Amino acid sequence: MNKAPLVWVNLLVFSITGLISLTLVPYYGFSYGYSSANIIATILCLGYCGMSITAGYHRLWSHKTYNAHPFIKFVYAIGGAFALQNSILHWCSDHRNHHRFVDNNDKDPYSAKRGFWHSHIGWMIREQQGTEYKNYNNVKDLQKDKIVMWQHKNYLWLAIVTNFGIPCLLGWLDGNIAAMLLTAGVLRLVLSHHFTFFINSLAHMWGKQTYSAEHTARDNGFLALLTYGEGYHNFHHTFEYDYRNGIKWWQFDPTKWFIKSASWFGLTYNLRTAPDERIEKAKADHRLETFRQKLSKMPQHAALLDKLEADYEQLIQAMNQFYAAKKRLIEVKKRKLNHDYKKTDVYKQVEEFKRKFAQHKDAFWQHSIPELS
Repeated sequence: MNKAPLVWVNLLVFSITGLISLTLVPYYGFSYGYSSANIIATILCLGYCGMSITAGYHRLWSHKTYNAHPFIKFVYAIGGAFALQNSILHWCSDHRNHHRFVDNNDKDPYSAKRGFWHSHIGWMIREQQGTEYKNYNNVKDLQKDKIVMWQHKNYLWLAIVTNFGIPCLLGWLDGNIAAMLLTAGVLRLVLSHHFTFFINSLAHMWGKQTYSAEHTARDNGFLALLTYGEGYHNFHHTFEYDYRNGIKWWQFDPTKWFIKSASWFGLTYNLRTAPDERIEKAKADHRLETFRQKLSKMPQHAALLDKLEADYEQLIQAMNQFYAAKKRLIEVKKRKLNHDYKKTDVYKQVEEFKRKFAQHKDAFWQHSIPELS
């Protein structure tokens, strides 16, 4: 087969910036050193780029998990150009195709099933996508967004001005433009690129499938540290309309925290979340299917599967009762039908169903899969 033609601009950008980061950046550091202000500025610039991609390109525009004030959109648009990952329109078009055709080697632009190299960076250095991916038919809604289209039409000069202008300005303020260009300019760009690319590659290969095995996406807490919460990727691919990726309070997801905090000031609104019952059911369904597949190879454990399926049915019934009662209680609170809602029959039902749900949940999850012999 003939290989797809090289995209020379991308290849040169990745090669030159990578080479500078591996050679000139450490050489300058050992020879002259970097100031504290230089290091702090680099970290802040890296965070600005990362959050513009995760909160802006990804969760706002690609998946429309919330709405944002034009000021926030403008900040994201500038940060996206600074991150040098193409325009919002182009990035979101690729990403929507990734979700729509996930793991399809012919239609998923960065299918993980084509290997680490392809999904991480290879798909960008060869023109492997057909012309149908360049007509932006899947982002017609974004073409109505004035900020998206302004950035798309002016992307080249925005990318040049931000990637040279911001480091130079910071360097001028710190008194060392060369050092700032090396760290806040080049090193920041390389780290920003590869941290983001890890979600396309490693997050589809390394981690746990918590909610679904219908796609290769994995949950990985370590990757979440590098990608502002994007590492909880199995959850994201299962519930892509949720503005959160790390749904537990202790899971590292600064993108979620920023979006939620901004909503307190009216800068973000209409935050979408997956219902708790759907999340619980997805986990239980995945657990049951995993058991079925493994125990199908061990017919001597058929009774264990029967018990698991019975516990699953009881769990789902208890779950439905609990969440239905919980919704009724919320209505009671909204309508203020009773100021002391804890004395209502609905509240007592919620507490009883909550207890039963917890019991059946424990019973279902206590099962363990025997070793394959």
